[in-house]
Amino acid sequence: MDQRLLDTYGGPVPRYTSYPTAPQFHGGVGPRAYADWLRALGPGDGPVSLYLHIPYCRELCTYCGCTTKITRRYSPVAAYVADLTAEIDLVAGHLAAPLAVSQVHFGGGTPNILGADDFQALMGDLRRVFAFGPATETAVEIDPRLLTGDMAQAMAAAGVTRVSIGVQDLNEDVQQAINRVQPLFVVRRAVDMLHAAGIDQINLDLMYGLPLQTVDHVLSTVDRASELGAQRIALFGYAHVPWMKTHQRLLDHLPRADTLGRFEQAEAAAERLARYGYRRIGLDHFATPGDSLAQALEGGRLHRNFQGYTTDTAEVLLAFGASAIGQLPGGYVQNASDAGTYGRRVQDGDLATVKGLVLDDEDRRRRALIERLMCDMTVDLRRFGGVGAYGAELARLRSMADDGLVRVEGEKITVPEDARPLMRAVAAVFDAYLAPPGAPPVARHSLAV
Repeated sequence: MDQRLLDTYGGPVPRYTSYPTAPQFHGGVGPRAYADWLRALGPGDGPVSLYLHIPYCRELCTYCGCTTKITRRYSPVAAYVADLTAEIDLVAGHLAAPLAVSQVHFGGGTPNILGADDFQALMGDLRRVFAFGPATETAVEIDPRLLTGDMAQAMAAAGVTRVSIGVQDLNEDVQQAINRVQPLFVVRRAVDMLHAAGIDQINLDLMYGLPLQTVDHVLSTVDRASELGAQRIALFGYAHVPWMKTHQRLLDHLPRADTLGRFEQAEAAAERLARYGYRRIGLDHFATPGDSLAQALEGGRLHRNFQGYTTDTAEVLLAFGASAIGQLPGGYVQNASDAGTYGRRVQDGDLATVKGLVLDDEDRRRRALIERLMCDMTVDLRRFGGVGAYGAELARLRSMADDGLVRVEGEKITVPEDARPLMRAVAAVFDAYLAPPGAPPVARHSLAV
C-alpha cells in the first residue's frame, strides 16, 4: 500500500466496537433511563453478556489507553469489590427475573489484581443474580507479572474458561520505554500456571506502533509468542492520544513509526502469523483454524463488541464498574469513570449511569451494517434498506473504489484483502455522526492503521 493511500485514508477514525460510538454519548441518559431499560428486559432478551471493569493496576504502563488507577495498597481494591457487589444487587433489583448468561468478561485495568477470595466472591455474586449454564463462557484479562498459582486455581474453580494475557512486546528496549518489563519467561510461567489449573483457552494481546518498535521488534515478538500455543492472538495498533491520556506525554520524545511504518509492522506480523497457522479475523484478530472464532468467521456468525471480535451473539450487555459501558435494546449506558464517584453512587443505592445514548431504527440499521462490514469485509445493502438509502455514502465510496479500497458491485460492497488494514475508513463512510471530509472533526480518534 503506497504512502498516498495511507495519507488519504489512514487518519483518525473510530474502532467501531460500537455504533454510535462513545463520543456521541451524553448526559441526557441517566439512572432513570437505565432502570427503565432493565425493568423492560425479559427472557426473550437473553441470554445476556456481563462485563466487569477492574480499574486498578500495580504500576503505570505509559502506553495504556484504559481507564485505570495505580495503587500499591489492596484496600482501595477491596473497597471497589464491595462497590461492584452493591451495583450487582442494584441491577438485580430492577430485573423482573434472573437472566441467562452467555459470556462474562473481566477487563481493566488489571483484573488479576483482585485477591483470589474476592474474585470468587464476585463470581458468586453474579451466579446468585444471573442464570449460568454449562455453555457460559468466562474470560479474564490478566497481567502475567501478577498472576499467582492461587489466582489461577481460583479462576478455574470459579468457571473461567479463557484468559487474555497482556504481552504487547517482548523486546527489552520497548518494554523499558513503555514501563512494561516482562521477559518471555514471565509470560510462559503464566501460561503454565493456567494450564496446570485446567484453563487451556489462551489469548495473547500484542501491539504494533509502540515507541521504538520496528518491523524487526514486532516480528521477534510474534516469533516468540507463537511458541506459547495460544489459540487466539490480538494485534492492536498503539493509539497515541495524549489529549485523552495525559501520561502518554511521557512518550512524546521517543520515536514512533509513521503511518507507513505502522502499516508495514502490522502487515509483517500478519504474514508471520499466517505462516504459523493462524487465520486472520477481521481487522486485528488471529485464531487457529479449530478455534471457535475462526469457525464463527467461516459460518458468518462473527460479531464485534466492546471487547473486540467475539462469538457472542447476545444483544444485551450489562456492564458493572467505573466507566463500564452497557448495551440494551433501548440504547447505551455508561457509568461514572471515576472510581470514587462510582462507588459513592452505588453505595447510596443509585445506579451509577452518567451518560448514554437512545438508539433509533436508523442507528440500529447502520450499526448492523457496520458490524457486518467489520466482520465479513463485505455487505449487501439490500439487507439494510437498499442502495437508495445510501446515495451520499455511495458517492463517497467512488473515490475509494478508484483507489482500490473497496469494490461496489450492484448492491454489494466488498473490502479487498489488500485493503483490509483500512476497513475502518470504509466503515466510517456509513457513520452518520462522523464529520464529513473537510469538516472540522467533532471527536478525536486513533489512526485507521
